[in-house]
Amino acid sequence: MEFLPVLELIDRLCIARIKYEKTNGANQIELDWYEERFAQLPQSKELDLNITALTAIHETIWELEWQLKSGVEQQLPLDEIGRRAIRIRDYNNKRISFKNSIAELLDHPVKEIKHDHLSQETKVEQSK
Repeated sequence: MEFLPVLELIDRLCIARIKYEKTNGANQIELDWYEERFAQLPQSKELDLNITALTAIHETIWELEWQLKSGVEQQLPLDEIGRRAIRIRDYNNKRISFKNSIAELLDHPVKEIKHDHLSQETKVEQSK
């Protein structure tokens, strides 16, 4: 039996969609698995807006991390690596807030709790 909290399912779905685009579909099986489970959830315009925002956050993180992950970070000055690390941290804080807002929207009891963490102060901004 497969168990995955809804906030993790949607978070991983957003990542899988980006990975699919960036790798020319190399993760098709992974993406299909997440899409099938996502299709079973109640759908709404508000959920779509949250997923769009969460996907944009993941896209930004991907762009900030790609050189660090590809092994060419030695070509970046240390201050640039530090700036990217701080921006990645900030976007991950926003990510946690959106994940929790999605769980709340779908009335799911599992939330990501961080103690003494900057994500507690991040306000979820949604465009209508």
